[in-house]
Amino acid sequence: MADAPVRVLAIHAHPDDVEFQCAGTLALLGRAGCHLTIATMAPGDCGSVEHDAETIADIRRAEARAAADLLGAEYHCLEFRDLSLFSDDASRRRVVEFLRRTRPDLILTAPPADYLADHEATHLLVRDSCFIAPIPNYATKQWEPAPALERIPLLYLVDPLEGKDREGNPVPPDFLVDVTEVFDLKRRMLECHASQRNWLLRQHGIDEYLVSQEHWSRHRGAEIGVPYAEGFRLYKGHPYPQGNRLLELVGQDGRGGTR
Repeated sequence: MADAPVRVLAIHAHPDDVEFQCAGTLALLGRAGCHLTIATMAPGDCGSVEHDAETIADIRRAEARAAADLLGAEYHCLEFRDLSLFSDDASRRRVVEFLRRTRPDLILTAPPADYLADHEATHLLVRDSCFIAPIPNYATKQWEPAPALERIPLLYLVDPLEGKDREGNPVPPDFLVDVTEVFDLKRRMLECHASQRNWLLRQHGIDEYLVSQEHWSRHRGAEIGVPYAEGFRLYKGHPYPQGNRLLELVGQDGRGGTR
């Protein structure tokens, strides 16, 4: 009997965060036979100067689903709201229930220090929910709750924006994944998020977010001598699992070579 595919979850705060930071690696994991799920904590309901919150949320969910479809991935939104993400009891129970329902073996999520509070809250909620999800006596208070996980998933942290913390200090990755061969797919996934061009121009002064995506992917790629790469850190807290299963799955050594 064949082994079940490795279940990979990429969960970040908003639609397009995954596309910027780890979509190339997800594409490689998909090619390796992994089951892929993309999730956002919120639907991007504050990400517009043209539409009201519910209208832009509908638009952005559809954009996120279209991007996930390019990978053959599932897409879910946990239906928090932009700028209202906090690491509290009710939120943690919601994330734990989601992990129990999707049952990931390996998770890619936000870093602990980033430019936006929603990103940092996502990190805290996902990190702690990984620890809690295997505890049977932790009730999520959901209708027909899913059973506890068998074990803590492997937890990887994506780059913060531009590889810097809130004070502008560099956050070096533990390893880099060469995504050159799937960069066109990564770009096409970000192109699905067309609603964000005007928003980023107004809020961040970025006129072309595809250029921004390419610039950072090239920056990380140059560190290991390849055209495009994505950076990650393995969460090393006790008793989270260790060992670089991600690199094993994509067949790379994290330094630009194969394994």
